[in-house]
Amino acid sequence: MEIKRILEESSYYIMNTYDRYPLVLRKGRGMNVWSSDGKEYLDFVGGIAVNILGHCHPRVVIALQKQAQRLLHVSNLYHNEPQIKLAKLLVEHSFADKVFFCNSGAEANEAAIKLARKYAKENMSGNRYEVLTALNSFHGRTLATVTATGQKKFQKGFEPLMPGFRYFDYNDIGSLKKTIGEETCAVMLEPIQGEGGVRLPSPDYLKSVREVCDERGLLLILDEVQTGMGRTGQLFAHEHSEIVPDIMTLAKGLGGGFPIGAMLSSNKVASAFQPGNHASTFGGNPLACAAAVATLETLLEDGFILDQCRRMGSYLVQGLTDLKKEYPSVVAEIRGMGLLVGMELTRECASIVKACMERGIIINCTAGNVVRFTPPLIVREKDIDHMLDILDDILGRLS
Repeated sequence: MEIKRILEESSYYIMNTYDRYPLVLRKGRGMNVWSSDGKEYLDFVGGIAVNILGHCHPRVVIALQKQAQRLLHVSNLYHNEPQIKLAKLLVEHSFADKVFFCNSGAEANEAAIKLARKYAKENMSGNRYEVLTALNSFHGRTLATVTATGQKKFQKGFEPLMPGFRYFDYNDIGSLKKTIGEETCAVMLEPIQGEGGVRLPSPDYLKSVREVCDERGLLLILDEVQTGMGRTGQLFAHEHSEIVPDIMTLAKGLGGGFPIGAMLSSNKVASAFQPGNHASTFGGNPLACAAAVATLETLLEDGFILDQCRRMGSYLVQGLTDLKKEYPSVVAEIRGMGLLVGMELTRECASIVKACMERGIIINCTAGNVVRFTPPLIVREKDIDHMLDILDDILGRLS
């Protein structure tokens, strides 16, 4: 009866913006979460690539507890030490020279778009304000970032959309070149399209995009909201391609479960922002930054977690590939990098997600027919084996 009451109150009081499962989660530790009725689940969603160290990692929890006793919020009219420490860590381990903090991936992408336009106004000839993004991309839910998102289903009902965005075909360098116009100032791209169905580009694609941007005098913005923070086996996904962006956005895994976003850039580009050009009341608050510092320090300590991510990612892909061979009528393709893995099906995947949940496994469906796996980077072989056994049984019944 308690669960029924909770669900009824949720429906009554909370706006209907999510198609939620009838599951009330109350506690989490490592790879596991527990519902309000005490049932245990193995979590292969991880808050959608957020809980990179698992649920309630001790270092993150302790960092939050200590900081909560010291200082919660002071605004960006003043300095705070956790913010400075986090910025220093990010700069020391990335291409960037400067960091802007905010609260989410959408906000980080908004900041990147504004910075690109401001830089173009001051440093590019002509009226350069247009940002090019890829079809099938996802960059956020604000009016600007939903316009940047190259999927009409997210834009429907919010017209007229913002001017200044056009789209090219992902993983098609020719399409990008044709789309560049006299008003283009930047290209905004996900190294791997996550929400678009875990779509990877060809090995030389990002390098070719970087070369085109250099040739045409355009800024390259990499949206690493989902792919950053070790998700692909490197700290940032673009490192696999050995390129350097002009601007990069982060969120999701950065806070280890606590909300925080960041926009990073080179000194040259960052200089376009001056006091008053952009701001965030809560961005970089001491509590969020303390959680992010603990998360990033843990991730960087000895490379073990990144190595674990690469090994477990390969193990997961191999296991899913075996299922594809076993059930070719249901499983169309396996693709991914590190622990961002997609299993494309020949049918809608909602029923499979539901069946797994009934068996104590939490997985995620995106793009309608792609099962997306974004477990914590601490996932073990036995966790993957257990999930694959259940998925094997479910796919066998379907086929």
